[in-house]
Amino acid sequence: MKIVFMGTPDFAVSSLRRLTEDGHEIVGVFTQPDKPGNRKKLTAPPVKDYALSVGLPVYQPQSMRDEEPLALLRSLAPELTVVAAYGQILPEAVLNVPKYGSVNVHASILPKYRGAAPINRAILDGEKETGVTIMHMAKKLDAGDIISVRKTPITPEDDAETLFARLAELGAELLSETIPAIADGTATRTKQNDAESTYAAMLSREMSPIVWNMGAERVFNQIRALVPWPCATMALDGKTAKVWHAEMGGRTADAPGTLRAAKRGVEAACGDGNTVVITELQCEGGKRMAAGAWLNGRRVAPGTVLA
Repeated sequence: MKIVFMGTPDFAVSSLRRLTEDGHEIVGVFTQPDKPGNRKKLTAPPVKDYALSVGLPVYQPQSMRDEEPLALLRSLAPELTVVAAYGQILPEAVLNVPKYGSVNVHASILPKYRGAAPINRAILDGEKETGVTIMHMAKKLDAGDIISVRKTPITPEDDAETLFARLAELGAELLSETIPAIADGTATRTKQNDAESTYAAMLSREMSPIVWNMGAERVFNQIRALVPWPCATMALDGKTAKVWHAEMGGRTADAPGTLRAAKRGVEAACGDGNTVVITELQCEGGKRMAAGAWLNGRRVAPGTVLA
């Protein structure tokens, strides 16, 4: 099938790679413009890097609402457009160009978690299951008819990085299975129930500070949900430290925010009388390290209270 692919981050690379390996004719890859990285050097999106490595034509319009990229898309004459974490809201004129329309690989079980950060929000909310949905794209954000769904559990060992990687591969696999059904007309269409929808808003740095009066499970989920960005943070040695990894602890009589050295790392009391054990952190201006290594250079007095 002649396909135009639209995507930007690592999550989307898995789907583009699978389409290429399945032998589809990728007539164009649309991705976001390069952005300044370290030392202001422009950094290409992962999708661009992969597309160029396999000889696919790449286009990086500032906006798909302009007439020029729309005309370009029409000239490519795709039979199907596949979108995965592209990063732009597409107008109806763009969605309607291909013969079979446009489909999206979305990292949630729709209609829950429409929007930009479905993986992070599912972990933050303590969900035990998530998945990927292939849907027909419509004018309203992530509200088109569902074609297929693949589910996976969210385990206590998962964080946003591990779940991103797993869902990227699940999405690629499901996409591979779904496109033949679209081509031969056997793909089902199930309307979403808008009343059951939830919205997964973009993440922000304002979400980072840990509030120790919250329950331990909520703190644990916050830490898992916010890696690698913006990362949960806490005050340590009078500075802000990023918390990269933690485990659930046990019961405590300490006041919320009380910090103690433990065998597994730094144990912190939460508002429900339980603890989380911080096992990996990064002090301001320092490197990411195991909490045990951080403790080796310091004596944490019992009863130390985090600010």
